[in-house]
Amino acid sequence: MRARIYQPARTAMSSGQGKTKDWILDFAPASAREVDPLMGWTSSADTQSQVRLRFDSKEAALAYARENGIEAVVTEPHKRKPNVRARGYAENFAVDRRGAWTH
Repeated sequence: MRARIYQPARTAMSSGQGKTKDWILDFAPASAREVDPLMGWTSSADTQSQVRLRFDSKEAALAYARENGIEAVVTEPHKRKPNVRARGYAENFAVDRRGAWTH
């Protein structure tokens, strides 16, 4: 069995970092998907492709893979530099604002 261990990226619709701290172990598909000729649905007999395991750390995911004989490939995340201002959004409306109002 092959699997991929990765840390998920944030969703495109959100600027938050929710659900991006865990590490995910996804199994690679063992068989190709087939199209049902009558209904046109795509299906597969491979149930492992539906399994997604969450771990608190990369080491825990690797330990699980090692214990169960799973060949795992680790994909490191691309971290962004946080864009945090000293006083945040409230600085725009502060009475002791240093710069001139632009709006």
